[in-house]
Amino acid sequence: MARTFAYCRVSTGDQTTENQIAEIAAAGFAVEHRRIVCETVSGSMPALERPGFKRLVDRLDWDDVLIVTKLDRLGRNAIDVRATVEQLARDNVRVHCLALGGVDLTSAAGKMTMSVISAVAEFERDLLIERTQAGLRRAKTEGKKLGRPRAMTEAEESEALAMRSEGSSLAEAAAALNVSRSAIQRAERRSMSDR
Repeated sequence: MARTFAYCRVSTGDQTTENQIAEIAAAGFAVEHRRIVCETVSGSMPALERPGFKRLVDRLDWDDVLIVTKLDRLGRNAIDVRATVEQLARDNVRVHCLALGGVDLTSAAGKMTMSVISAVAEFERDLLIERTQAGLRRAKTEGKKLGRPRAMTEAEESEALAMRSEGSSLAEAAAALNVSRSAIQRAERRSMSDR
């Protein structure tokens, strides 16, 4: 007999999954409390690497149904979402996404929807890359300095390098100049590349 599960995810501890649980109930899915998996984890982490989602997948069985409110609960990019849905489909688990009208993503219509979403996501990513590269080229031609500003002035970098050559540890040099150890390491790498 098919069981229904829900996966609710938020990115930070100050967010709550209550709205997602209420949305699933309002859509007419009666999910037992013990079959609702809530997790606080970044969407950038692939779904199949998330502790809560991995435990959920271990519980899912043939003909079970998994409900999510939006695709981004499963992953931030279309490739991850598609891989997750395909793995679940191999185990005959149906995945319903409320934001897409409750369509089963493992059905023929769901697969077509996923293909369109994947194509659109790839197109948007390519446009973003093109816009970013154009903006960087424009900034360079205008003489703007790109990248993160240095944590230390040239004089501070010289002082840090002198301290290090005299035997000071990274922590000691960083504390003396009130910067991070990685700032000292970057200064050392720049010094090495300038030689």
